[in-house]
Amino acid sequence: MKLRHILVQHDYEIEDLQRHLQKGQNFEELARKYSKCSSARAGGDLGDLTKKMDRLDESFREVAETLKINEIKKARSRFGYHLIQRYG
Repeated sequence: MKLRHILVQHDYEIEDLQRHLQKGQNFEELARKYSKCSSARAGGDLGDLTKKMDRLDESFREVAETLKINEIKKARSRFGYHLIQRYG
């Protein structure tokens, strides 16, 4: 399972990002601009986590495991708020 994400500190930031996505903005560009995670430089790309899912924060993992390819959902973890996209 290949995932990207955008990490922010507040729920209202997730709502703003969702509006940007609805207007057609690119997930990876938004990640580079707004994400607080070191993966931001790579457009939020976390890579292939198929064999590493057990290492993820539980609430992040629970949402990620429900995603279909190209679907985006939000999650809250101990690190903050995430928009998670599955791309493979």
